[in-house]
Amino acid sequence: MSPTPPNAPNPGEPLIRDRGDACPGALRLHAADDGRLARLRLPGGRLTGRQVMVLADAAESLGDGQVSVTSRGNVELRGLGEDCGARLAGLLGGAGLLPSETHERVRNIVASPAAGLDGLGHADVQLWSRELDALLCGRAWTAALSGRFLFVLDDGRGDVAGLGGDVTLLAAPSHVTLRVGARSFRLPDPETAPRAALAAAEAFLAAATAAGTGAWRVKELPESHEPDVAGSLERAGIAAEAVRSETAAAMGGSHGAATHATADPLGPAAHATAGTLDAATHATAGTLDAATHATADPLGPAAGATTSPFPPEAGAHGGPLRPGLLGDGSLCVLAPLGRFRAGQLRALVPPAQGEVRLTPWRGAVVSGFADRTAAGARLGELADAGLITAPDSPWAGVGACTGRPGCGKSLSDVRADATPGPGGPYALPVHFSGCARRCGHPHGDWVDVVATADGQYTVNGAPTPRTALTAAVTQARTRPVPAPPYPPVPEMSEN
Repeated sequence: MSPTPPNAPNPGEPLIRDRGDACPGALRLHAADDGRLARLRLPGGRLTGRQVMVLADAAESLGDGQVSVTSRGNVELRGLGEDCGARLAGLLGGAGLLPSETHERVRNIVASPAAGLDGLGHADVQLWSRELDALLCGRAWTAALSGRFLFVLDDGRGDVAGLGGDVTLLAAPSHVTLRVGARSFRLPDPETAPRAALAAAEAFLAAATAAGTGAWRVKELPESHEPDVAGSLERAGIAAEAVRSETAAAMGGSHGAATHATADPLGPAAHATAGTLDAATHATAGTLDAATHATADPLGPAAGATTSPFPPEAGAHGGPLRPGLLGDGSLCVLAPLGRFRAGQLRALVPPAQGEVRLTPWRGAVVSGFADRTAAGARLGELADAGLITAPDSPWAGVGACTGRPGCGKSLSDVRADATPGPGGPYALPVHFSGCARRCGHPHGDWVDVVATADGQYTVNGAPTPRTALTAAVTQARTRPVPAPPYPPVPEMSEN
């Protein structure tokens, strides 16, 4: 689904948006070629067993029988009927999935999916996610946030810090770093982190209103209207110290409180990697290369760096979680091409004391098993159900947009044409796109497969016949992605 096209600015002029975003929600359905589409926000990706069952039932009774996981760990139901809106809202509301009808599109919170489950990380950011969600739903003004505005909560392992958050919280052993665009603040009291994220969002809205440009996201604000995050934190009674990266210092400092701030203790690499653990280890953890592709990571990966979708010790050193066992009583799986059939979703229902957490890598973490043996037994059942349960699966890290026939802008049925190439824990991710918008593509390095109007494809910009896709993807997944010869892509849709 296409974002609302902004008015193209001239060089040096700010981006102007003359209307609100068109992102669908659970109540505001989108008309697609395959029926209505609903997108349900799940803060932290969290679902109870009952909620899993309700979603599976809704997909079967109202939609096409599948549940898609988005690049933010939210879910989409497709193939919905014209008149099913009230019934869908009733099902979701009855399961506790719509705590606020007025705020349902702004509950965009991604949190480290394995937080609190495997002994890694520095904070249980899933708890922060719940608190932040309650804060968002409890304030009338937050309903003015765009459906694209994103909060990212990273427990310090660096798995989600590079996913392009407007407001990012990054846990460290003794503090939390709050990042808003290029600005960073050190929070000495981790318990204030959710309130600090809310204060940062308030500062953004104030700046967006003052700018009058209709900005949906922090990166769209004119340089002359930087959010007064320091002032917002002070008014909220939150202790914070502004820190300045070497990049900002080289540019002559930054505005407001950060002008006299100390140098960023995390250093420039903290803004160049998605894998921050602490000052000693972050520079090598999960580095991404946003310069390689058009949707730039606001945390700015180091130029020329590469990453795999499942790096060594992925849970600890950044990057997506590997499918398999997790900690003493949890597991992680991936959905083939990002979609669960209703029966596969039901197979994820956790033990009574557990929960499901959908991930931004289009999979799920299931917790609550008595031990690794019990988790392993369930993992085997999920493999039999057709889910990706091992990091060496060739389909691990392979994604695709909706494509034909569901999307009218797609030039091909990319899901039918998708081919994985070689698998393995070090293969690059690959994403099949039906058009140049590249909806749902991953962050960092990835193999870019795009359908063309002549019925063929490009692979990393190189024209490729449909019959040669497997060979081209195989070659591309096993080498660094070159600088693309194609122009920047517009901001993608979440799917």
